[in-house]
Formats: sequence, C-alpha cells, structure tokens
Amino acid sequence: MLSLDPTNNTERENYKLLIGSIIPRPIAFVTSLTENDTVNAAPFSYFNIVSSNPPMISVSAQRRDGKQKDTARNILGKKEFVIHIVDESNVVEINKTAATLSPNESEIALTSLTLIDSEQVSVPGVKEAKVRMECTLEQVIELGEDGSIGTDLIIGKIVRFHIDEEIYHDGKIDPIKLGALSRLAGTNYAKIGDIFAMERPK
Repeated sequence: MLSLDPTNNTERENYKLLIGSIIPRPIAFVTSLTENDTVNAAPFSYFNIVSSNPPMISVSAQRRDGKQKDTARNILGKKEFVIHIVDESNVVEINKTAATLSPNESEIALTSLTLIDSEQVSVPGVKEAKVRMECTLEQVIELGEDGSIGTDLIIGKIVRFHIDEEIYHDGKIDPIKLGALSRLAGTNYAKIGDIFAMERPK
C-alpha cells in the first residue's frame, strides 16, 4: 500500500485522490438567485444527506483562488435554493451549465431546461428533474487552513419535496425509474448498476 501525507501533496494531487476513491458521488443540480434575481444554475458532486429529522442536505462549493462561487454567494444572499437530482434524462442539458459565465448571466440560457416556480422559496426550479427539493439556508461553514478559506460548506433545510409520480410508489422512490447518475473522476459518470439486498444485523 502507498502511504501518502496529504500535507506533502498539492491541492490537485489531493483532489485526484479524493474524487478517484470516493465514488460514486451523487450529483446535485443547484439553482439560486443573484441580487438582481438572475437564475444561476450549476452541478455539484460534493453533495449528500445531512439529516432526516429535520430533512437537511449539504453542498460543498470549492472556492477558486479564495473567491466564492456564484452559487455560494447567491445562497448566502437570498438564504434559499433548489436542489435537483441529476438523472439520465437531464444530464446532457445540466452538463452545459458547468460553463463559466459572469455572475449576472444565467446558465439556463445555454440549455433547453424549463424553469418552474417554487412553492415555498423564491428561487425557481427546473421542470425536467424527476426530484427537486426547495431549501432554505440553515448554515454555511467556511473551511480552510492557514488563514485561507477554500470551501463553503452549505447546509440547507428542505421545505418542500417535488417527486415525479412515475417514480414514486407506496412512499418510496424507484431507483431504476429515477435513473440517477453519479460522478466519478475526470469526465466519467456512472449509472445505477446491479442492485442487491442485504439485511443489516440486529
């Protein structure tokens, strides 16, 4: 086994070790609003569940040269955002929103995605997602070292779920019908593969 000290690695070296080993990662497609109410949209694979009581999620937005990403800045300003699950039917259009635009340009304009009004928050969602979650900001934690902030860890509370009826049955979401995609390293993604069941010990 190789034994590597992360403090001796560059940021890119640690990045490659993390994204290559912590796989698959779910992908959140996040919509937020700028100060002038332009819709910002971007995918994030540093994303997961925090709590079910209350329902909370986390999205980690990496800074570039210490500068906050538009999504983090918008969420801090408006205190609201919408999370969408990336699936096989929308991934091509969502991937287009990863382009670098100025803060007051909407990535949605690069796509054929359709905005839809939310019920509990001011930020619109995207109609083409089979799952979307309206969120309010619970907390932002700035992470870094040596006086430099490298990441904004965003924790949001879900205030409304929107689930496509085709994937929902008896209180559960069908993973095959959802067809969620996950992020690997580089330009690679993964689909839901073989599913097996295993009882947890009591």
